[in-house]
Amino acid sequence: MTSSGPALTNAHALAACAQELFLRDGFEQTTVADIARAAGVSSRTFFRYFPAKADVVWVESDAEIAVFREAMHAAPEGADVWRAVADAIAAALDHGDAEETWARHRAELILREPSVQAQAAVICAQWQSSIAEFVAARMGIEQSSAPAVAIAYAGVAASRGAHELWLSQTGLSLSECVFRMFELMRPAISTGIG
Repeated sequence: MTSSGPALTNAHALAACAQELFLRDGFEQTTVADIARAAGVSSRTFFRYFPAKADVVWVESDAEIAVFREAMHAAPEGADVWRAVADAIAAALDHGDAEETWARHRAELILREPSVQAQAAVICAQWQSSIAEFVAARMGIEQSSAPAVAIAYAGVAASRGAHELWLSQTGLSLSECVFRMFELMRPAISTGIG
């Protein structure tokens, strides 16, 4: 891949370029210089956006977690908490059809590339904490209680399963996969919880 147009000078565009190279050439084999060259920028420009090459995978994480939290807390009082979590995950991860290739590349790297999985654990912990906080608030229980922790872990597992399904079923949207996995993985503790 070589630069074939104007320089890519925003974080998302650099991340998309890097992810494509990672999948084509291998994560370890792709250098920051390779990414910068393909994007038509300097390595210095790359490092203005990302401290390390693995960080490109998480370019949208802060925005996604903000949308996720807002969507959960916007669920009506009395709503099924498990469904509220599913709805919020689907909303947070919906980047539109124009970004499907980028999102699929990112999912593949998160699920399959050991070099990004350490950071994946940190990001998953943020999602789990957000779910547990929401469940605790809605159920009037402690965030560290068994129901809150169980639903938090189950929600992250269902999201991960949805991504696995999405990568193998190109005819389905990510949202369809999220709702399918959430239905299949509903924890017994969430039954009847409002």
